[in-house]
Order: sequence, then C-alpha cells, then structure tokens
Amino acid sequence: MTSIPITDPDDARVAPYRAVRERDVVGRGERFVAEGEVVLRLLIEGGRGAPSAHAPESLLIAENRLDALGDLLTKLPPEIPVYAAGQVVMDAVVGFHIHRGVLAIARRAQPETAAELLARLPAKALVVALVGVANHDNVGGIFRNAAAFGADAVLLDETSCDPLYRKAIRVSVGASLVLPFARGGSGHALLDALAAGGFRTLALSPAGTHDIAAVPPAPRTALLLGAEGPGLPADLMARTTTARVPMATGFDSLNVATTSGIALYELTCATP
Repeated sequence: MTSIPITDPDDARVAPYRAVRERDVVGRGERFVAEGEVVLRLLIEGGRGAPSAHAPESLLIAENRLDALGDLLTKLPPEIPVYAAGQVVMDAVVGFHIHRGVLAIARRAQPETAAELLARLPAKALVVALVGVANHDNVGGIFRNAAAFGADAVLLDETSCDPLYRKAIRVSVGASLVLPFARGGSGHALLDALAAGGFRTLALSPAGTHDIAAVPPAPRTALLLGAEGPGLPADLMARTTTARVPMATGFDSLNVATTSGIALYELTCATP
C-alpha cells in the first residue's frame, strides 16, 4: 500500500472530506463518512462473521497513524486511494480537530425494504424496530446493543435517524456497518411487515402490561422502541404485546438505548 501525500487543504482529491460536520447535516446521498480505527476495521474486514455490505471509496489518514494501520490498509483493493496528511492539514480539510486521525468515505449498500430484509432472515430471528428515534447517540447505542446481544436486524421508520450518520456510526462502534437494517415508511408499515414475516412484536413502554423478563420470546420476535419523552404512539402499542422494564417507585424514565440493552438481555436469556 502506497499512500498519497496531501499538503494543501484545498486539494481537489480530498474534497469529499471538507466541512464534515456541515455536510453530515444535509446528508451525502449514497455515501457516508466513517471515523476511527475500530469503525474502519469493521468497514474493511467486516464483523459478526460477515463482510460489511458497504464499500470504502477512499481514506484520509493522519501521517502519524499510517504505520499502526499498515496491516489493515494492505487489505484494501489497490484502486482505493489512501490519502495521508499532517494533522494541521487534516484539521483544515475536515473543519475541526480530528484527533482520531482516521476517516473514510464509503458507498452505502443497496437499500432494502423492511419486507425484503425480514424475508431473508432465519426462521428463528430477533429484530429491533425503531419509531421516531431521531437522536444519533440513541440510534448508535441501540445498534451497539443489538449487535452485542445477537439481534439479526434493525428496522427504522422514516422519522428515525439515519444509522449511517457519522456520529451514529461512531457511537455504535461500527455496529451499524455490519448489522443489516432497513429504513423507511411509517410505524404502522413496519408492524405490517413484521406481522407478514411471522414476527411477534413486543412494544417497550413504562405503561407496558408485562414485565419484560416474564415475556417468553417467540421464534421470531421484534422489539419495538420509541423516542424518549413521547414514547410509542398508542395506536402502535395497541397492535402489539406491551412490556416494561420494572423501575423504582416514582421514577419511570430510562434512556431508550439503555432500555434496549436491558430488554435484549432479557430476551436472549429467555431464549432456549
């Protein structure tokens, strides 16, 4: 692997890396930014026993990180450029101090609908479904938990955060690069797809009828989570089995990512 030195922040070859934060806000279409060594390794090597479905197009690496990443960079196809810059130049390109010194531009995998994704899952499967979860940290945390507890996929409605937003990827520690997901449609459309796929859906809410630890999972189970504050709409919960995480009297608020970890743990422990 031979890196390409970049000494001018205005070099056209690194234009996709300019003003990273601002461009994250408006989106990058078919491409996204991956940040950090752990995330880059998952992008290149894959994880959970399978390659990443997304493909790197170029890398921008701080000069002082090249040696440490040598083993990984040799796994890249030769046509993928690896740009190397000093810290000052790299910071000027991205618009802030990029202390990790590792960035990549990658192309998204071909998107799937919820029905298409569910149809290719095994007969025994666990899925996490999100409705209205727009916070990048929460989406990233939920993906991290879903990967840690062996969920097979994540579904997101059209109002939930893009799991390939740079911060969501970083918080997920790269899980959103290797865990299959489908995003789009309404919450009711997600429930329709889950029902058609033979899934029993458990909706998490402080007002849930059952203790999550007492609900035996079905062969195909979906865990439905909503945004903090408003939670899940009543008409969606009416179509599901509702469950709750027991909490101390007088307090009924848990971070949604934390809730996902507790619920996934209980479901996986209950699975024979």
